[in-house]
Amino acid sequence: MNNDDEYEVKVSPLSQSLTRDGKTVEVHIYEGDPGKWILEVVDQYNNSTVWEDQFESDQEALAIALETIDEEGIGSLIDSSSEQKHP
Repeated sequence: MNNDDEYEVKVSPLSQSLTRDGKTVEVHIYEGDPGKWILEVVDQYNNSTVWEDQFESDQEALAIALETIDEEGIGSLIDSSSEQKHP
């Protein structure tokens, strides 16, 4: 593979670990389509929850992750068996 074939993923500085109720998830926010941001949450089992819609800003993506955790609980983003998709 030469350098022309490589694609560098732009990761938001807002990506972070979040802990609630003794459980931790990794919030990954990275650039998708030009000007859009992808939200992915990875649990301790290395399962991934990816939002289907992209966000206008990395701040919006983080706000949605925090809102989901506050409203549904961090356990809603933890799955010991398989990958999840979030609306």
